[in-house]
Amino acid sequence: MIQNKTPIRVRYVETDAMGFAHHANYLAWFELARIEFMDALNMPYKDMEKEGYLLPVLGAHLKYRKPAHFDDHLIVVCTAKEKPRIRLKMEYEVFREETLIATGSTEHAFMNPKGMPIRPPKKFVDLFEQNGADA
Repeated sequence: MIQNKTPIRVRYVETDAMGFAHHANYLAWFELARIEFMDALNMPYKDMEKEGYLLPVLGAHLKYRKPAHFDDHLIVVCTAKEKPRIRLKMEYEVFREETLIATGSTEHAFMNPKGMPIRPPKKFVDLFEQNGADA
């Protein structure tokens, strides 16, 4: 299992008329956490794209437990439990201090620029193995 934590501060523009962080923002926060996760592995997503690897989202799941509000300081924990194959699953937990306010996951496929499924870069798989991801 590999994990990374990304701090988020809820901006006023991210809230709705009820004063809650709008539900759509969670997917953007997941994306930010995923990019930070890749950076922490020393495999920036931008570099993967330059090498011809794309990681489109195939599906997303979210469960809201408690609302986030303007100026909340959140932590998004991004976890990969398995080393990537053609697909990669990322799991997320959003915390306000010690309180779990949301969970979710995204599933991705490695594709080339023509939209064909491909195996992940060997360097990426090796990084997962070096950092303790399960087989």
